[in-house]
Order: sequence, then C-alpha cells, then structure tokens
Amino acid sequence: MRILLADDHSLVREAVCAFLTAEGFEDVTGVSSLHEALDRVADDAPFDLVLLDYDMPGLDGLSRMRAAMGARPVAMLTGSASPAVARQALDAGARGFLPKTLSAKSLAAAIQFIAAGGVFAPYDLMAAAPSRPADGLTQRESEVLSGLCEGKSNKEIANDLNLQEVTIKLHVKTLCRKLGARNRPQAAMLAQDRALHP
Repeated sequence: MRILLADDHSLVREAVCAFLTAEGFEDVTGVSSLHEALDRVADDAPFDLVLLDYDMPGLDGLSRMRAAMGARPVAMLTGSASPAVARQALDAGARGFLPKTLSAKSLAAAIQFIAAGGVFAPYDLMAAAPSRPADGLTQRESEVLSGLCEGKSNKEIANDLNLQEVTIKLHVKTLCRKLGARNRPQAAMLAQDRALHP
C-alpha cells in the first residue's frame, strides 16, 4: 500500500512515517506542504491513501486533494481533535478523521479500514458530540435560530416575529442548550455546520 502523509511539522511527520513503516506499511512518503502533496499525487504512481494534517490545509486542502485523488481515499490527521471539526471533515468527504493521539497499532488498523472502503472516526470522539437536534426544534425555535444565523439582535428578531424581547432571550437560551452551544455566535455556527439553517 502506498501512503502519502502531508504534515508541516517535521517531527510529527517523521514519527508517523516511522510508526507506519514499523507496522508493516512498506511505501510511506512524507511531505511538508499541501502544494508538495498535490505535486506528488500528480507526478508519482498512484497513492492508495493520502493523510493530510487538518491544521495545515483545512477543508479547502481536503477538497483540492480529493479532486486530485479521484475515488481513492483522503483522510485527515489532526492534533486538535473535536467532534465539530471531525463532523466538518467527514461531511466534506474525508474518509477518516485520525487524532495524532492514536497508538501506532490503532492508526495502522484505521488506515487498513479506510483502504478497504470504510470511513473511520474514533467512537469516543464522536460520542462526545451533541446529538443533532433538527427534529427537536419547535417552529418558533427554528424561526429564532434563523434570525441568529442572519446576525440579528434579540430586538430585531422580536420585531420580526412580533414577540417580546425577553421571549426571544428565553428561546436563545433554550437553543444554546439544545445545540450544545456556549453563546449566540456558537449556536449560529453550529446550526450552519449541521445544516439546520440554509
């Protein structure tokens, strides 16, 4: 199996390449940038899997690499694992989300699983994500959420919906609880991430 790893931290890159080689992967190539990775994919014989450091190219890099790889899998490797980031990457087409805290054996097993056609994300990470509450929102909560996503103040939302501002505040508090958000901006961001608002 030919694996390409793109990570701009040389110590991490060399360590992961060494781990994978020790686990029996014979052809592991490490590069330090998305640009170099794209060049390698274009110029070399086909890679079976590309591992991208999430913090280096983000979702734009994932999109570009997926286009370059065609049907072959691209997975994200990250040191800043969070359920929201994992969901974003998987929704954007990543075939795996691999925290750098995985052991060498777990990383090797995840790569084999992805190469066999699976999609991998650690259960304990995804289990920590708040459940998607689309069906749990009332009509009024959805209307208030739309106002939040449009950047409107409580007063503006209240005027739009012909309600008291204090009522909107209560709806915002409920929305934050249902979405698992700490504040209004995070509630709006999570709603857009989960496609609860167009």
